[in-house]
Amino acid sequence: MNPAVIGVFVPIILFLVIGLIAVSSGYFNYRVRQTLVDKGLDAQSIKEFLEHKRDPNALMKVGIIAIAFGIGLGLGMALQDYYNKDYWVPFALFTFTGIGFVIANIVGRKLESKKDT
Repeated sequence: MNPAVIGVFVPIILFLVIGLIAVSSGYFNYRVRQTLVDKGLDAQSIKEFLEHKRDPNALMKVGIIAIAFGIGLGLGMALQDYYNKDYWVPFALFTFTGIGFVIANIVGRKLESKKDT
């Protein structure tokens, strides 16, 4: 396929997918609210049901993961330059991002248990 044709289709498909996601999200939120009204719940019960419980440590977890991602990217690029192999960047990215997820999970659990006591 001609690369110019691919360059035209990518933005069109991107906007179609984003639009489909936005419309689907709105439709499903509407259906949830309509189902709650059909079940006969009052306004206060619906409000309590729809309120999201926010994790107070969410930004810290994202920060830990972002730091691990950055370390993996930097280390992968350094190893790629040193060894002249192309596989170091994805290897380091996946490894350090996975380690970041594990550390963020452990820290989050410790903070939750500390908050409960």
